[in-house]
Amino acid sequence: MIHSFKKKEKTQEKPGSPMDAALKFLGYRARTAREVERHLDEKQYGEVEVYETVERLKELGLVDDKAYAENFIRTRLAAKPVSRRRLYEQLYSHEIERDTIEEALAVVDDACEADSAQAVAAKYARQFQSLPADERMRRIRQRLLTRGYGYEEADAAIRQCLLGDET
Repeated sequence: MIHSFKKKEKTQEKPGSPMDAALKFLGYRARTAREVERHLDEKQYGEVEVYETVERLKELGLVDDKAYAENFIRTRLAAKPVSRRRLYEQLYSHEIERDTIEEALAVVDDACEADSAQAVAAKYARQFQSLPADERMRRIRQRLLTRGYGYEEADAAIRQCLLGDET
């Protein structure tokens, strides 16, 4: 018996409601309002549908840029500390409003900034332990600068780290 295999033709089904598409998109991870808007735009929903969907998601608490920014800052500082300036840049790249970013960054005061710089310096001091002192300091400083800390903050963190090593 010979079977004839035909390719099934894909039918153009209506993609569903914008709310369904947004909820599926949000199922993977938290998103900003602008990320959801962009996703729905790519799915070619109308401007009014996109706006209404995002507003409804905000009402339901499923899209909250302030909570997103606060969580982003908390997890970023715990996992891979960076400067306040770098956090601002990263959140801004997610197209969160400046006021929302600044409000969320209020938790990163000067003491928190110094502590995170110190943690980065200590990590790299251990990593570069076998290098000569001047090369070790140069590399630690470079890593701090790469993470957005200023020269003064980097030097203060290095001094603190080296004083801690000597005692």
